[in-house]
Amino acid sequence: MSLPAWLDKPWSDLVGRLDRLPHGILLTGPVGVGKRMLAEALAARLLCTEASGTQAACGRCAGCRLRLAGTHPDLHVVVPEAEQEEAEGASPRKSGKPSSQILIEQIRALQSALELTAHMGGRRVVLIDPADAMNHFTANALLKLLEEPPAATHLVLVSSAPRRLLPTLRSRCQNWSIGQPDGELARAWLADFADDGATRLSGLLGGSPLEAARLAGQGVGAALHRFEGDLSGIRVDADVLALAGNWEAWSRSKDGLAAGIDMPRLSDWMLRWCWDLVASKCGVNVRYFDGQRQVMARLVEPVPLPRLFDCYNEISQVRRSATHPLNMRLALEDMLLRYQQCLSGGKLP
Repeated sequence: MSLPAWLDKPWSDLVGRLDRLPHGILLTGPVGVGKRMLAEALAARLLCTEASGTQAACGRCAGCRLRLAGTHPDLHVVVPEAEQEEAEGASPRKSGKPSSQILIEQIRALQSALELTAHMGGRRVVLIDPADAMNHFTANALLKLLEEPPAATHLVLVSSAPRRLLPTLRSRCQNWSIGQPDGELARAWLADFADDGATRLSGLLGGSPLEAARLAGQGVGAALHRFEGDLSGIRVDADVLALAGNWEAWSRSKDGLAAGIDMPRLSDWMLRWCWDLVASKCGVNVRYFDGQRQVMARLVEPVPLPRLFDCYNEISQVRRSATHPLNMRLALEDMLLRYQQCLSGGKLP
């Protein structure tokens, strides 16, 4: 797959200095903007023996064929154990969960592998993602590699939270920051590669198209559509207690489990919905639910702005305690009652 248009400039910057690339490269930016995709494309280009200039890897040379088969001896991908097992389709463990962190044993194994000369006689590439998923000891082990890198070896680190990295680790890398793509570019890419649910999710996520496409594939786009319909249908006489029960049952259903429907996700969506209600009342563009502008304008017309601010603050309190609700049904009832009272003019508790 070719790179999305918003990655054209960072790609040109990187391959334009291919012969002058530092040993340590750090790609940073929000989740879902294509950092991993760019890192993989760069690794492919560094290992390709036929491409020139700003061309992408040819996909035909011996190096490309080995890489595509997942057997290139000079490409080392370091990811958390959990991601590796998921990618390889490993059978479920009998006991214990795979680690969501990069372990020091992985870095030590990498150090041992890099002590050997390059098998193909050219460059070697190490891709580490997410680089912030390391504890202090693991990061220090990696730091030694960056301080004394083997010849013709490039370490490409990917991070959505670079502040979690050791300052000394960051200082040993040249940083390329990947920002949120222009809205039109993101929508055009999603129109080609995903469905309408992904487009709605991109707005909710603040413009992270790759993350939106990933979540849409898990059914989150359809879940968001249901959420929007349920909220826009709440009126003074609506039975929000029944809706809370429906949402609780939804969270336990097959579709709900696949889409990750739980109290944190529902309360997060609710808080963003309330933010957009405030924006709509103020006459500015909504931020998250662009497709619901007309619905929101109708909902907020009879509601005073101070009451909308109160509602946002109340839902914000619910959101802060949503990670471990003592009773999901009661938490949902509380959240939906507060929302209904706001729209109906009732006094907030």
